[in-house]
Amino acid sequence: MYWRKLLLIGIIVAGCRKPYSPPAISTPAGYLVVEGVIDPGTNLTIIKLSRTVNISSKTTAKTITGAVLTVESDQNGSYPLTDQGNGYYVSSGLNLNTANKYRLRIKTNDGRAYLSDLEPVLITPPIDSVGFNITTAPETGIQVYANTHDANNKIHYFRWDYDETWEFYSKYFSHFISDGFSLLTRQNYQNVSLCYTNDVSSDIILGSSAKLTQDIIYQNPIAFIPSTSEKIESRYSILLREYALTTNAFTFYTNLKKNTEQLGSIFDAQPSEIQGNIHCLTSPAEPVIGYVGVSTVSQRRIYISNTQLPQWKPTYPYDCSLDTAKVGTPDYSNLIVNPGIFYAIDAIGPPLSPSGYLYTTRECADCTIRGSKAPPPFWK
Repeated sequence: MYWRKLLLIGIIVAGCRKPYSPPAISTPAGYLVVEGVIDPGTNLTIIKLSRTVNISSKTTAKTITGAVLTVESDQNGSYPLTDQGNGYYVSSGLNLNTANKYRLRIKTNDGRAYLSDLEPVLITPPIDSVGFNITTAPETGIQVYANTHDANNKIHYFRWDYDETWEFYSKYFSHFISDGFSLLTRQNYQNVSLCYTNDVSSDIILGSSAKLTQDIIYQNPIAFIPSTSEKIESRYSILLREYALTTNAFTFYTNLKKNTEQLGSIFDAQPSEIQGNIHCLTSPAEPVIGYVGVSTVSQRRIYISNTQLPQWKPTYPYDCSLDTAKVGTPDYSNLIVNPGIFYAIDAIGPPLSPSGYLYTTRECADCTIRGSKAPPPFWK
C-alpha cells in the first residue's frame, strides 16, 4: 500500500556521503499506522494496524495483532471489532445512525491507547461509470477512469482504490505430463496454461469538484495499464471502490500523496508534516499515521477483453526457449524424473512413437507458479 512508501522518504543532498537516519523513521518501536474506513452501512468495516519500520529494515511491514478496537459514537454507543489476524480488525454491518458522529478507539497490547476525532457520516454517491481510453502518448496502453457526481451537491472530495484480476497464459502449452515412468498426454484437468491472478491498488487516487460549478467528476484517472502488460493479454477486471471525504481528510490524503508519490527532483513538492485525525492518548507527542473517516462505500466492476483493444503483445516475465530431448537421452530422462522443472511441450515424429520432445522450463509452461487455475467466484 501507499503507506509503505512513506517509510522510504529521506532527504538526499547531492554529494552527501554520510548516511542520515531521520529520528521519525529510526524509532525502534515504530509509529502506529491506521488504515481503513468506518462503514456506517451493511458492508464490513475493516481496519488494518501496523507500525513503521526503519529504512534499513529487511521487512516492509510490521502488523499489529492482539489490539482492542472499538467504534464509538457521540451518543455513547460502542461497537467492537474482531481481531482477524495479520493486523486486520473487522466488524460486520454496523448499521449506524447517520445523524451521529463516530470515532475509533485503539488499545494495543503494549498498553498504548489511541483515539481518532469524531467524524460525521458521509454518504458516498454511486459510481456513474468506469471506462477506459486507449492512449499512445506519453505511453501506449489503456487509461482506466471513473465518472461520478453528487446530485445533492454535498460531497466535493473523493478517494478511490481498487482490486484488479486478470486472466493470463503461460508462454508455451505443455501437452505432456510425466507419471514418473513415461510421458502421457495431459488431460483437461491437468492443463496449466491458463490462470488467474490479482493485485490491489497502491497509489493514492483523489478527485475534487470543489472548484467546479457542478459536483461532477468526469473521467478521473484511476489506473494506467501499459500495452505490454499481461493484465490485458486476455481478460481483465477491475473492482473500483469510491469513498466520500471531508475537507480535512482530503487535505490529509493530498499531503500523503505529495510525500509518497511526488518526490524525487528539486521541482517536486517538498516533504511536509502529515496531520491525521488519530492521536496517542498515552504519549500525546507521538506521531500517528492515518485518517479514519466515516463513509459508505460505492463499488462498480467492469471487464475489459483483449478483443476491445489493439493487437498488442504482452511482455512475458521470463526468458523462454525450447530445447529438444531425444528418446533415450539424459535430456529425455530429465523430463521423466524432474516433472517439476522441465515440461514437455510437443512430440517430435509419429504421434504413437515420437523420436523426441520439445521442452522448456516450468516458468515458461506452468502458469500456476504465478496464479490459480480456478477462476474467482465473480468471474463471468
